Amino acid sequence: MEPHRQLIVLFCVGAYMAFSIAIGLWAIRRTKSANDFFVAGRSLGPLVVGMAVFSSTLSGFGFVGGPGLVYKTGLSSFWMVCVSSLGYAIAFFLVAKRIRLIAEVYDTVSLPDVLALRYNSETVRLLSGVTILLGVLGYLATQILAMAFVLQSILAQTPMIGDIGLINCAIISLSVLVFYSYTGGIVASVYTDLVQGLVMMIAGVLVVFAAASVFDGGLTEASQVIFADDPETIMPFGALGVAASLAWFFMFGVGLAGQPHIVTKFMMNRRVSDARLILPIALLGYAVSAMLWISIGVVMHAAVLRGLAPPLEAADQAAPAFLSLYASPLLAGVVFAGLFAAIMSTADAFLNIGAAALIHDIPKALGRPAPKNELSLARGATVAIAIAAAGFAMYSHFLGGQLVAILGAFGWGMFAAALAPLIVIGLNWSRATRPAAVSAIAVSIVINLAVQFGAFSPPNAVAGGFIAMLASFIVFISVSLTTAPTPIEKSMRRLMEL
Repeated sequence: MEPHRQLIVLFCVGAYMAFSIAIGLWAIRRTKSANDFFVAGRSLGPLVVGMAVFSSTLSGFGFVGGPGLVYKTGLSSFWMVCVSSLGYAIAFFLVAKRIRLIAEVYDTVSLPDVLALRYNSETVRLLSGVTILLGVLGYLATQILAMAFVLQSILAQTPMIGDIGLINCAIISLSVLVFYSYTGGIVASVYTDLVQGLVMMIAGVLVVFAAASVFDGGLTEASQVIFADDPETIMPFGALGVAASLAWFFMFGVGLAGQPHIVTKFMMNRRVSDARLILPIALLGYAVSAMLWISIGVVMHAAVLRGLAPPLEAADQAAPAFLSLYASPLLAGVVFAGLFAAIMSTADAFLNIGAAALIHDIPKALGRPAPKNELSLARGATVAIAIAAAGFAMYSHFLGGQLVAILGAFGWGMFAAALAPLIVIGLNWSRATRPAAVSAIAVSIVINLAVQFGAFSPPNAVAGGFIAMLASFIVFISVSLTTAPTPIEKSMRRLMEL
């Protein structure tokens, strides 16, 4: 049965790879300008945008990193995954409508475009573009590591292939990603999200049932096994404690509205009124798919303690190991394919916003006119960013030993700290000033990099991104109240008042 199992899994993953290539080739015909490449020509329906928004939130961070984090730290990460629903509400009610209106009036193609208009500042455009590039390296590295872990788990159990290294798996999966991203841009990403988002919703429910069947007593018995070994792990705040959990609560709750790969998608819907439909679609997809996060991590931890599964070499192998051991061949194949879909679609989004920052936002902030071959440069930039992120991923894993979820938290924290105040507060408060925006971004970048590279270590396992976000919000509000109001263009002020 086992050889047949691997053949089924390989077939499903191979079919997804072929599907990605086909979508990329199809999207070439719909990608005729930089506007198409970056924001899909603002022509997408609410179902496509809604599925793309929730898929961008989870991806490899949630489907691979999440179970690994639960496996290692217990229910601490509960405060990371469940609170994101609050972030959706903040993003949609305070940001989505204004972003879409600004895109309609000013024909913007990126988040730095919006921020430069709001604060009447090319410096804000430059700093936000730099922030996006830095965050993309961390978050895209998460996707690359997740793809490599999943592919290694599949290929290592295939007799004809045998032992295969993580680097080789990263090269294989990255090659498909680069081709897919280069050809299709954001158009390929969002349409793949639509199909595979539906697959992940179905698979998420089925995986929870599969996880509950590992123990006769279901998830309750699994929790009891963990409680008997380490009670603190299965308690509400997990092994990391109250401070770290609450830090994640605020960083992922409020910080979601500062994620450019999510916020940028608010520019893509066909009509402004579509936002009221996008929110419930995104929330439903996220809620169903996120059940994978907790259930797999808890069951795999309990299974290892009970001796039902071998100890994992790395916590990030929790999801692939569960699918290989406890899911039916077809379900495992579908979920593995869905994992690749979520990871690659989100990685495509990061490559997209990173390319926009590199060839559109930063040059424009430095006073250079838009090049005539902007679309070709955007495609070239996706290749360069993918290679740089792959290098960062391998460095972080082999030399830093960081979990996929922790590496993802760095990228999330970079975006949340630098951009959330400017977006959530700045688009709703006319008193927010240009010096405040510049100061908030600068402070957030310094703190995040200091934490990431070891110059500063927050106490009680508190995420550095939370410290940076807290400082950024305080600086943003304080400087706004103590500096002269920044002139706001009349049309922009009217959009803010709607």
